[in-house]
Amino acid sequence: MNKLLWRCPVCDQELSVTGLECGSCGTEIHGHFGLGRFARLGSDDLHFIEIFVKTRGNAYRVAEELEIPYSSVRARLTEIIRALGYESEPEPREEIGPSPERRRAILDDLSKGKLTSEQAVKLLQGEAV
Repeated sequence: MNKLLWRCPVCDQELSVTGLECGSCGTEIHGHFGLGRFARLGSDDLHFIEIFVKTRGNAYRVAEELEIPYSSVRARLTEIIRALGYESEPEPREEIGPSPERRRAILDDLSKGKLTSEQAVKLLQGEAV
């Protein structure tokens, strides 16, 4: 299936849908229907959003599932927010890095020898090991 265009290839203005058709019974509906903000996103961005929703917005789990650093998840989310037409506010400093519970678990694993110091540092910085 082709990707839905949301910008006019001639004048670069936003397109609108003017007709819908039922593939089963052939019913047609005509009017002006907006495409919505998500039509602006590419398939990679939509996949990222699906993972984000599936993990209930937990950026650490998104990073684990996509096998990318936590910092990349945050940067990608900022890019998508902007692509949707919203202004991205600066992140509060306290949100950067693992949660206190995750930090304790990493340090516990380090003390038990389950992680090397290099692995612990990467995890504490939000990177995948």
